[in-house]
Amino acid sequence: SATSQFFINLKDNGFLDFTAPNPQGYGYAVFGQVVDGMAVVDAMATLPTGRRNGHSDVPAEDVIITAAERVTA
Repeated sequence: SATSQFFINLKDNGFLDFTAPNPQGYGYAVFGQVVDGMAVVDAMATLPTGRRNGHSDVPAEDVIITAAERVTA
């Protein structure tokens, strides 16, 4: 992680928060918000998950996002 992955959080995930000023505690920054298409996110949340490549609770099959865009308020 911290390379090309990102999370779409459906709940508060405190384990991703800053906890200390060192590499183990830096945490992750929130940088976006779903403003349209939440039904797609909800559908992704129902997909089966398991362990892959040393990570747990990841989709059993790849989920490929084919489009995303930056919008301004």
